[in-house]
Amino acid sequence: MSAAVKPAPASMSDAEWKVRCDLAALYRVVEHLGWTDLLETHMSVRVPDEPGTFLINNYGDMFDEITASSLVKMDMEGRVLGGGTKFNSAGFTIHSGVYKACPEVNCIMHSHTRAGAGVSVLRQGLRPISQDALHVLDDVVYHEYGIPSSVEECEALGESAKKGGCLVLLNHGLLTAGKTIPSTLNRLYLLERACEVEMIARSMDEEPVFIAPHIVERAAKRFSVLRDQPEYGVRQWEALLRRIDRDGADYKR
Repeated sequence: MSAAVKPAPASMSDAEWKVRCDLAALYRVVEHLGWTDLLETHMSVRVPDEPGTFLINNYGDMFDEITASSLVKMDMEGRVLGGGTKFNSAGFTIHSGVYKACPEVNCIMHSHTRAGAGVSVLRQGLRPISQDALHVLDDVVYHEYGIPSSVEECEALGESAKKGGCLVLLNHGLLTAGKTIPSTLNRLYLLERACEVEMIARSMDEEPVFIAPHIVERAAKRFSVLRDQPEYGVRQWEALLRRIDRDGADYKR
């Protein structure tokens, strides 16, 4: 049964409360998919009608503990404006850097999965060897490892994010950025799957089958258009919401 939605606090707009509930749900989805790394990964979303602010997890909360009201509201200078009180400084660097550089981005997801971290140690690590890779290859950017929590890294991440919505953070993990929560989640799901297949293929004592270049090119044209559609990832997002709601996840409070 779906969790009951607590009314928005008097000091908060209905739009902010709605996106808080959605982001809290996203953390539960990430937990369900097994993409957690104790407390060390993070997802964020801009606050509607407040482009200079975003929401991120309260540092210290496990993903299955996160609720709409526990999320931290921050501005791009690192000031906490409401909700929780603790934030991951490296997380702030990553998210604020992308938001400042890419005004069209409204959601960011960052993961440290084994497959993603594995591919991150291989320069240009993803190859056109799987259907999942075809969904993202034209949108993948490889970002050099920088000094965490530094101004330089904040700016460098923003520049990398201008080039594509699927970032392989070298020696680190993965990041996706999109206009909506569903589109950002779908990017990360497909990027994670591509990395899983890549790592499996590299463990085999045989050269993988490469997809023909003309098919790779046609796929890039098709998926670049699909990713810009408002409905991109919505069906998958709605299905995952039903899944976590069936488990009785209590995040809408």
